[in-house]
Amino acid sequence: MYKAAVIGTSSGGMAALKAILPLLPATFTLPVIVVQHVGANADNYWVEVMNEMCALHVKEADEKEPVTAGYIYVAPPNYHLLVETDRTLSLSVDEKVNFARPSIDVLFESAALAYKDQLIGIVLTGANHDGAKGLKKIKEKGGLAIVQDPASADSAYMPSAAAAAAQPDYIVPVKDIAPLLIKITQL
Repeated sequence: MYKAAVIGTSSGGMAALKAILPLLPATFTLPVIVVQHVGANADNYWVEVMNEMCALHVKEADEKEPVTAGYIYVAPPNYHLLVETDRTLSLSVDEKVNFARPSIDVLFESAALAYKDQLIGIVLTGANHDGAKGLKKIKEKGGLAIVQDPASADSAYMPSAAAAAAQPDYIVPVKDIAPLLIKITQL
């Protein structure tokens, strides 16, 4: 039984997230933790917009906040977002990874250690290889890996790199990700 989902995206990610997150019902049982590559000085207004669109509560992640069902946590600009082994969130200003802070790999690798085979990892559209190593770590720990079909991505590089590195369980168009997540959590 899965206990959390992590999502990583970059170029074209706002549209991809809008195609997934608003479709998750209020009864969705997993917390969702998101890294969207944004500039260091971004205002994250999009988090407020997504909160208005979603049945789940969308918020910027806070230090030492417990990961709780019913929430979608978003990495703040210019901070790595990690999941501690006690399943609380942690923020870091360590060096950029894959030219990014927040880094998808940092989130995915820490979440894989915290949740092991109870984690779902999802890599969406993006223009670099961030997330490929982290998704592979999720698979190595027994978690489930989903990759957006590169043909449905604004930028196919990131999902293509993740698919090559992690041999995901599912490669699906973005429009099919929310229904797949709902189906998986109801099994």
